[in-house]
Amino acid sequence: MDILKQGEVLEEFFEDKKIIQNTELYRFTSDSILLSKFARAKAGDVAADFCSGSGVVGFHFLCLNPKISSLTLFEMQPALADMSRRSAELNGFACEVVNCRLQDIPKSFDDKFSLILCNPPYERAGFENASYEKAVCRKEITLTLPEIAEAAFRKLKFGGRLAIINRADRTAELIYTLKAKNLEVKRMQFVAGKQGATPYLIMVEAVKGGKPSTEILNTVIN
Repeated sequence: MDILKQGEVLEEFFEDKKIIQNTELYRFTSDSILLSKFARAKAGDVAADFCSGSGVVGFHFLCLNPKISSLTLFEMQPALADMSRRSAELNGFACEVVNCRLQDIPKSFDDKFSLILCNPPYERAGFENASYEKAVCRKEITLTLPEIAEAAFRKLKFGGRLAIINRADRTAELIYTLKAKNLEVKRMQFVAGKQGATPYLIMVEAVKGGKPSTEILNTVIN
């Protein structure tokens, strides 16, 4: 297929929709799908996908919520951003892909979004045996949690929501970091591998300028 480059394959991710993945780069995992299902859409949402990778969170969310107003993907790695552009074209998704670091998102996007989804790198460890391109998708090498909170605060409208996923053992840090940027946690949901097991992931919805009050949802078994 002409749309594919060397090392790339097409994978199904929603009914008849397909996404381009590169066998040598970071490939999406189940936490991307969990986050896209956790996030709630509102009519006319202007949505963004931070740390979008090959675009699966944003694309899957768009498939679940086709009536949102717009979707913008932000990804720092050129190869991943390029794949998401071609996946959007392949599936007929009308969305914008911006190739830049979250720290460098242009001011023209300030106060623009009513919803931001973010499946960030949330491991603290070093490279180990992973390539740099894979490591920066999983580990906090080029982006930290406070920097994500800062970017979300600047780009969200007042009352806008951030839906983010992270390690369960970083729950307190996540809540504290978001609250420090006036992003009030309104919904939380843990993810466990089986019934009764200790959760390994946490999904959070935080509202810019929201009032304190948090709904704790039933744990997802994944």
